[in-house]
Amino acid sequence: MGSSRSLLSAVQRETLHALSGESARFDELLSRHTTLKIGGPADAWVAPPDIDSLSKVIQFCIAEDLPMLAIGGGSNLLVRDGGVRGVVLSTRGLRALSVNSDKVVTVESGVSTGKLLSSATKWGLGGLEFLGGVPGSLGGGMVMNAGTYLGEFKEVTLLVRSMRLCDGVIVERDNAECGFVYRGSALPTSEIVVEAELKLTPRSIEEITEVVKSIRTRRKEREPSGASNAGSVFKNPEGDFAGKLIESVGYKGTRVGNAECSPAHANWFVNHGGARASDMLTLIDGARAKVAAEHGIELVLEWKCIGED
Repeated sequence: MGSSRSLLSAVQRETLHALSGESARFDELLSRHTTLKIGGPADAWVAPPDIDSLSKVIQFCIAEDLPMLAIGGGSNLLVRDGGVRGVVLSTRGLRALSVNSDKVVTVESGVSTGKLLSSATKWGLGGLEFLGGVPGSLGGGMVMNAGTYLGEFKEVTLLVRSMRLCDGVIVERDNAECGFVYRGSALPTSEIVVEAELKLTPRSIEEITEVVKSIRTRRKEREPSGASNAGSVFKNPEGDFAGKLIESVGYKGTRVGNAECSPAHANWFVNHGGARASDMLTLIDGARAKVAAEHGIELVLEWKCIGED
């Protein structure tokens, strides 16, 4: 399906392969790169091994007039069945992670939240305990201001560096300029996060481990397992909970194909295997309509939807 519609010539494919450290894949199903395991093909999927390589790929795409779209670890992401035309830029290859004497952690955007948390724990640095059980990568976490009831990235971020898709140049923003809000930020979609600096505080490994174990246990008890998912579907309305509202209208357990509003938690929609994006979108629309009709509340999607129908 992807190759017949691809925007890329053979020469462009060869160049992308060379520029991206040979990570480039073509007509690549994006279901392989999302936690929901749903998504049609991208003309090209590339994961450059370092920031300089990413800049070169971007500059090449600009010169060749190829559309670009950036994704992180693939959590909180629904890719439509028609896939994505052009080049999908993955930050998966950007994995540098270090700490200095001032307890400032410098982390590239492809580092997983789990790796970031485990490294901070090893270094005896607290402040990231809220990441216990949170999937995804640093880049997506920054854009979404990922967090739990224990905290969010806004509370520990000093600055964020992102690369402009218009020229491959890096822009640096401090915490205030990032515009962090509940499950969101002002970081532009026309840029791709490449690195952040986090200010953490010393804390014993035992204390961190205990808190992280507690939050992971809580998540395990409350959230579905055994099926692919992308985290919470809707943002919690002010003063209420999306899951509670969805459950109150009798939507829990509703299925469309192999997509289901989880019986374990109504704000988690799962893929039992082979679900299509169209199934998931129908399920989303149904939940929104029922909650709006019965409660007068418009649920706001926390997931990001990309691609063609």
